[in-house]
Amino acid sequence: METLVPKFFLLFLFVYLFGYFIIFRKWSPKIRPEASSCFISIFHGTPATLLAAAAILSAADRGFAAENTKFQSLVLDFSVAYFAADLLHLAVFFAGAGDLPFVIHHLATLFVLLTCRHAASRGAVAVLALLALAEVTSALQNTWALARVRRSNCSSSTHVATACDAALALPFYGLYSIVRGLLGPYVVFRMVVFYSGGGAEGAIATWVWVSWVVVVSMAIAGSVAWVSNLWVEVYRERSRKVEEKIR
Repeated sequence: METLVPKFFLLFLFVYLFGYFIIFRKWSPKIRPEASSCFISIFHGTPATLLAAAAILSAADRGFAAENTKFQSLVLDFSVAYFAADLLHLAVFFAGAGDLPFVIHHLATLFVLLTCRHAASRGAVAVLALLALAEVTSALQNTWALARVRRSNCSSSTHVATACDAALALPFYGLYSIVRGLLGPYVVFRMVVFYSGGGAEGAIATWVWVSWVVVVSMAIAGSVAWVSNLWVEVYRERSRKVEEKIR
């Protein structure tokens, strides 16, 4: 199947520029790039989750070593294009060490997607299951992120942004914790059991599936550490408020 990455890349580039020059044109130049990045992430996340689920369910063979279907390859191309577009954003507006984890994450994700799409041409069921779980929180996460960015950089919108942040934070933290802390590791465990047991022998090279497991496990560990820090912030903030009431 011919790759659709260039076409999808142009689509995400258009969405990014539309966000930058139209949707967020009145926002501070300092935060417009980050806001536009969140904008294309929203356009990728929920569609990717739905497409990945549909691509898995529509396949006749849903095994972890099954040959990729055309539909599955299309979804892989869709996500490759998004991560490439957001990587371009990071390259253009690189803000130093703070952006480095995102660069590494995007490169690692592209490695998994591209090896599944081209090097192995198999295993999309496992990879897309992980993709669907990773992106299911996208809409909530990016709306929350936009609220936080707006709150910290625009005094005139502080009240609305703060209200959005407060309303979305706990639901997002909770859903993210369940997906990244429980469901993601479960899929990885299933992958390890299947592949280490020889389920993909002669179909997917050992270095391919081992690299998938290593990359995804590291990404999950990073995600768990990140959301754990957010929960610590919540605990500290609530403890501070309790202390103020006591005083």
